[in-house]
Amino acid sequence: MALIPATILTGFLGSGKTTLLKRVLTEAHGQRIAVIENEFGEENIDNDILVADTEEQIIQMSNGCVCCTIREDLRSTLSLLAAKRRKGLLAFDRVIIETTGLADPGPVAQTFFMDDEVAETYLLDGILTLVDAKHAQQQLDERQEARRQVGFADQIFISKADLVSAEELDALVHRLKHMNPRAPIETVHFGQVPLAKVLDLRGFNLNAKLEIDPDFLKADGHDHHDHHDHRHCDHDHGHCAHDHDHHHGHGHAKHHHHHDDDVKSFVWRSERPFDPHKLEDFLGAVVQVWGPKLLRYKGVLHMQGTDRKVIFQGVHQLMGSDLGPVWKPGEKRESKMVFIGIDLPRDILVQGLEQSLA
Repeated sequence: MALIPATILTGFLGSGKTTLLKRVLTEAHGQRIAVIENEFGEENIDNDILVADTEEQIIQMSNGCVCCTIREDLRSTLSLLAAKRRKGLLAFDRVIIETTGLADPGPVAQTFFMDDEVAETYLLDGILTLVDAKHAQQQLDERQEARRQVGFADQIFISKADLVSAEELDALVHRLKHMNPRAPIETVHFGQVPLAKVLDLRGFNLNAKLEIDPDFLKADGHDHHDHHDHRHCDHDHGHCAHDHDHHHGHGHAKHHHHHDDDVKSFVWRSERPFDPHKLEDFLGAVVQVWGPKLLRYKGVLHMQGTDRKVIFQGVHQLMGSDLGPVWKPGEKRESKMVFIGIDLPRDILVQGLEQSLA
């Protein structure tokens, strides 16, 4: 049987998760969706689309979807849903998990890899993060959960953009890109999002493309005060190190204030191939030491000894890799990696990656 795709919907309090969820559930897409809510309170899915009282743990909705509360932990809820589906008691095609506004999506994502029963039944498709344009800057300044939600995202939606100026919105987008350059960012109005941007993102699929915002890689060179300055982007020797703390676009200095977020990202590239054993040892050590602080990391690697791309990615301490497609004739063979995490030791990572080259 095919695995059941699962989507994690996260975002800080009041960012519009329930509005987006209602929109997805009521759209005529012909899919039956099971919704797992991490909190059942004032903000639960409105009663007009529920057809049962809330005593039962699993509620059938009028549109053929199901909704359930988490009274225990996520693992047992997922197992219960899968068991009912196998017995023909419930029919659904996919699962959306709406986390509480204060939740860290990390442990939710890990459930899909750590637990054998869950891993054999479900496929984690992606993490969607909603960001409230009006309150985001303050939330990101004050709350680590809000920063982690951005760091984990495969897709970021900005809600309530009509409540801020174009300049404020621009500053927010700039900040989010620095925290997570691999998640596309879209502005949404009252949860109106095309379904293709919500479902089947393949964010955890090893072979899904490594998207890094191209503007993010445009270095401006002059304001890098650290010791990587002299090799900021040395194409001849094949490595680029971007110091995102200082990377501000020209002409934006007026409103792009320097936010020293603890969730940061950096992108590393090299045209020299990796030595597979050295790289495996180095990444293994990194995950052992910094695993809890690594939110998401992903790469397409040029490895010595194979004509195929090697694709790797991870969440916290869980890392996987796979052989990807063959490098095409004439295609530039280069490794591209992005690391998103909390207070990552960038110098150590850069040095270790360079020492892992063949």
